[in-house]
Amino acid sequence: MPKRSISFLDLVRLSLRIFKTKPTRTFLTILGMSAGISTVVFLVSLGYGLQYILIGKLITTQDSLITLAASYPVESGFSISSTTIGNIKTLPNVSETSAVGEFSGQIAVGDKNGLLPTIQVADLNVFRLSGISPDVGVSLRENHNDIVLSNQALQLIGLPADSTTLGKEVQIQVYVPNPDGTITNIAVPRSLTVVGIISDSQEQPIAIIPASEMPVPISAYKQVYIKAKDAATLTGLRDVLVKQGFIISANIDLVTQAQKITNVITIILTVFGLAALVVSAIGMFNTMLIGFIERTYEVGVMKAIGATDSNVQDLFLMESAVIGVLGGGGGILIGLGIGQIVNFILNFVSAQMGGKSFNLFILPFWFGMAVFVLSVGIGVIAGFLPARRAAKLSPRAAFARK
Repeated sequence: MPKRSISFLDLVRLSLRIFKTKPTRTFLTILGMSAGISTVVFLVSLGYGLQYILIGKLITTQDSLITLAASYPVESGFSISSTTIGNIKTLPNVSETSAVGEFSGQIAVGDKNGLLPTIQVADLNVFRLSGISPDVGVSLRENHNDIVLSNQALQLIGLPADSTTLGKEVQIQVYVPNPDGTITNIAVPRSLTVVGIISDSQEQPIAIIPASEMPVPISAYKQVYIKAKDAATLTGLRDVLVKQGFIISANIDLVTQAQKITNVITIILTVFGLAALVVSAIGMFNTMLIGFIERTYEVGVMKAIGATDSNVQDLFLMESAVIGVLGGGGGILIGLGIGQIVNFILNFVSAQMGGKSFNLFILPFWFGMAVFVLSVGIGVIAGFLPARRAAKLSPRAAFARK
């Protein structure tokens, strides 16, 4: 009898017979594979979610990555003068600066008022250079009498930390210390409109107002943000500022450390997920091996009626590949589904508490595809040894085992 090859569609049809002949075993094998894959997807998406949340908190603008925050040590008692800021602007590789003065003061709306421990008088570009961003609303705008308040500052005057507060007008008084130790009470002449809210409940009561709203110029600043011309000049600019006695902090340092930490976390979570995947792969291999032992007579019949060794091997490999495809696809859907459910619950709770929405579980598309290909590969590998044994089995040996 002439030997004929089996087409791909015929292999698929024949491989699907396992759902009729051994439905329970096949279902449990796919379920085990899905459990391993879903564990990988769930844990790795958690790692990526943590990374995006942490890095996203540190990077809100591209400019903040090449910006240095300079201040004098607290114990020195020095403040940054306008002359010092002017000298900084003349340094090589300085693109722009944003000075921040910090004072105590008072905030009032209607008949409600409260003492503010921190009022920052800043240039309009402070949000872009510092990387700070209001959680609700917008940052300071040019030619507007704006103010950005923290959640705790709003509580002092009985306003909610949500969008309903935007557009409210408040009055500000700033207590500016003098060189002789006295305090000058400076009232901001215009009412300021709330345009942004910093929702962090851990943040102290703070107000950020434009320096242009002050009726008198600020002569002493606590901090200055200095943007370098590019990333290549950042280190050199830092060295120059350190030599002038400044303490320097940079978002890029925090981002680098955060990336290292989150990468380690993601690797650890991936290892745990892969351990679960290995267990499911062993279970699949055991199932395929038992399936071969139970089907030796069937293999003998197939070869007796003309099936070649490669036909038999391809059939077993196709069965294991089908299990890998279904197990991988099901595992990805289960892992994504659980992650989205957790995201929904966390966002619901966050919204009830007035917080900002976020996704704790994020799965990159490329990783999902890689996991799917891996699951198919594991299926083929798990079925390779049983397939080889089935291919080498002669009809006589198969009938003899019956």
